[in-house]
Amino acid sequence: MKINQITNLGQLIASGYQPKSVKQELRDNLVKNLKAGEQSFEGIIGYEDSVIPDTERALLSRHNILFLGLRGQAKTRMARQMTNLLDEYIPTIAGSEINDDPLRPISKFSKDLIAQHGDETPIHWLHRSERYGEKLATPDVSVADLIGDIDPIKAANLRLSFADEMVIHYGIIPRSNRGIFVINELPDLQARIQVSLFNILEEGDIQIRGFKLRMPLDILFVFTANPEDYTNRGSIVTPLKDRIESQILTHYPKTLEHALAITEQEADINAEQSALIDVSDLIKKLVEQVAFEARNNEYVDKKSGVSARLTISAYENAVSAAERRAILNKEKHTQIWVSDLTAIIPSLTGKIELVYEGEQEGPYQVSMNLLDKSIRSQFNQFFPNPETLKKRRNTGKESAKEEENPYKSITRWFDAGNSLNLFFNATDTDKTLKLYTVDGLHSLVKKYFPKANEKETALLMEFVLHGLSAYSLISKKVIENKIEFKDLIGSMVNLGGTGFREEDFDSEDFS
Repeated sequence: MKINQITNLGQLIASGYQPKSVKQELRDNLVKNLKAGEQSFEGIIGYEDSVIPDTERALLSRHNILFLGLRGQAKTRMARQMTNLLDEYIPTIAGSEINDDPLRPISKFSKDLIAQHGDETPIHWLHRSERYGEKLATPDVSVADLIGDIDPIKAANLRLSFADEMVIHYGIIPRSNRGIFVINELPDLQARIQVSLFNILEEGDIQIRGFKLRMPLDILFVFTANPEDYTNRGSIVTPLKDRIESQILTHYPKTLEHALAITEQEADINAEQSALIDVSDLIKKLVEQVAFEARNNEYVDKKSGVSARLTISAYENAVSAAERRAILNKEKHTQIWVSDLTAIIPSLTGKIELVYEGEQEGPYQVSMNLLDKSIRSQFNQFFPNPETLKKRRNTGKESAKEEENPYKSITRWFDAGNSLNLFFNATDTDKTLKLYTVDGLHSLVKKYFPKANEKETALLMEFVLHGLSAYSLISKKVIENKIEFKDLIGSMVNLGGTGFREEDFDSEDFS
């Protein structure tokens, strides 16, 4: 018999329906997926050999789960996807606030309804999407919010005493009966509120004020939390943690490839932007590298973490920077240049928590430094490491040195007093023509990337300048609407007060 043909209790019993706990339900459906080789958690990248197997083992064990990790590590997404492991529909008593199982009712309402109507008791079919509850833990959350309280208005309307179970207004946890309930940021929940969860997790029943109420709820609890030392806001009380059977540690992407895949999947880039803008692998890697640099930077608070949302927002801003420039210049097609990445700074300043020294440095300057470090880290993947080529001037070996140093002609061009200004809103053609004025820049790129097309070559030419600046072979200065590249010593002298003469130094002397 199909579920749309089962409308009352008698038909449900005749169909052979057997009650099943939500944890058993999740286990059974997970076993089916594993046997069929199907993925239970779609779109979760980088957890294939760590968090996902741990989660599956916990579900097979019918455990409540605590996801412990820094922000932006897909903890809530993992919890929400567990609904896919629930049966598509389950029967409930029609009108029940707590999704009573028709064959195992626990509320007074459902028991009275069955006693009155018997086999004619109406049945409602509940979809798995409706079997999920979620609450963000905040200091103002009360026991009444989570579990319930006496409703005096209901008591007055029904002419019942406060001792009657029917006057209870159920909280979000009882209303999630026979489903999955998630509490995000558990340490933020006051300790006395956490204590109220003890009985639910251990004995499976709730207690409301002075009621002698035993209501064995059927719920899979999933909690999320940052590490306990994240802030001083609070912690998970030890007895509650003891009742959560599986604690699973989450993590940030461990490889650049995983990080790239996550951003590609999550970034909100519409078709109009995709048709207008080309995004090279180089630009994508530079954006992702910023997050890796931030997570290891001395100015960034490691306890806070650097969310994957940082690179997603940064990528979207980089695309929008190129889009804005193309619209202003009435260009029908463009690409993201390295200079466009200055537009990602607003995505960084609001998403990194700084330690005291970082606050002194300033969020803008820290973000600019992270971008430069990203360029520096990725530069070696495309061109020779300038660090190994920096030596003091040796006149006797000048010809050999020049032969070994592929950047010599470029730095010499700047040492001769030349400078290059790349305007943010310049057309692609103007920017490319400017880059060609730098001696040796085009030939260097063609030496290492002979098959690069004209657009790729121009981007790599710009990248070389940013890379040489990151290695302090030339200077770079962001000035309102442009980036200015000059020789390093001239820039230092122009800043004034050094007391050095430009001719005393070679640009390769500085790191």
